[in-house]
Amino acid sequence: MPSTPYYLIDEARLERNLKLLARVRRQAGVKILLAQKAFSAFDTYPLVAKYLDGTTASGLFEARLAHEEMGHKENHVFNPAFTEKDMAEIVRWCDHIVFNSVAQWRRFRKFPGLPSAGLRVNHGYSEIEHDIYNPCIVGSRLGVPRAFVEPEDLEGLEGLHFHTMCEQGADVLARTLPHFEEQFGEFLPQLKWVNFGGGHHITKPGYDVNLLVRTLKAFRARYPHLTVYLEPGEAIALNAGELVTTVREVFDYGRLIAILDASAECHMPDVIAMPYRPPLKGSGLPGEKRYTYRLGGPTCLAGDVIGDYSFSRPLKPGRELVFGDMAIYSMVKNNTFNGIPLPSIAIRRKSGKVETIKEFSYADFKSRLGRID
Repeated sequence: MPSTPYYLIDEARLERNLKLLARVRRQAGVKILLAQKAFSAFDTYPLVAKYLDGTTASGLFEARLAHEEMGHKENHVFNPAFTEKDMAEIVRWCDHIVFNSVAQWRRFRKFPGLPSAGLRVNHGYSEIEHDIYNPCIVGSRLGVPRAFVEPEDLEGLEGLHFHTMCEQGADVLARTLPHFEEQFGEFLPQLKWVNFGGGHHITKPGYDVNLLVRTLKAFRARYPHLTVYLEPGEAIALNAGELVTTVREVFDYGRLIAILDASAECHMPDVIAMPYRPPLKGSGLPGEKRYTYRLGGPTCLAGDVIGDYSFSRPLKPGRELVFGDMAIYSMVKNNTFNGIPLPSIAIRRKSGKVETIKEFSYADFKSRLGRID
């Protein structure tokens, strides 16, 4: 086993999620893509490719990664604003591109080798509570509102894309589609595909998969000529990874505090950004068990706090703690603030064998900041 901290991807759990998504693909007659912004551990891409139709990227490097590691699968890309340099690479790697504005489409519509092109739209409806994740707020930079689209603007486009969900159920999609159709339905007969974006929490326990399938089939019955895409990221690797960490020190400054070798700021940044309280094996809510500790990271940031957890026995230096649901939005968002090393990455194969696939060193930190001779 690698030294802590390390991310541990569980191949069997990942495949369980993929099999459920493959069932949705088959029953609903849609295509499902891996949104790499949530999970880009490309060592697992051969497994992902067995069950899904391809990937979607939010930037140039993700698009290249999918091209190099996913094989002959579909490769979609979206970005709020592409450049000429970007486009020269994208036409080599991608078969679908989504533009964020009519101006971008006009700028690149005649670019040599342009793949199947679509436009991201904003139909104005979302049930996301936090504005930072809500692309439908007034003045959003993501997607074109209907009032800013003229029929001639879509000439030459083959698809429309919206992404207005975040960790939500099939009931939200069912309530969202009427708004999309009301705003943009007039354009659908002339198109080839439509993408319902991500945020579909399909593999979360209790998710109504049957409602999702019925909703998708009903939409396809109304528009049988359209290929329908979903591009979840979180659902692919939900609960399929852990972050293993060790207690470095404990003390009592009016509350019990434990310093870990894993950091919220560096290694699980959604804990601070969301905010989010990751599950921790063998622990309880504050006060639920006898000893409640505030768990913090090893950086100088005062807010580098993972959360308050209770335990049935006191924590001591050297004890390992295992946080769950750490495959998504962790490896793709971590950083080396304070010069804190990045966690290693390991995979628990279906055989049970644990294989370390990546370890990080001082050179990884230094190379991000300047030239290494």
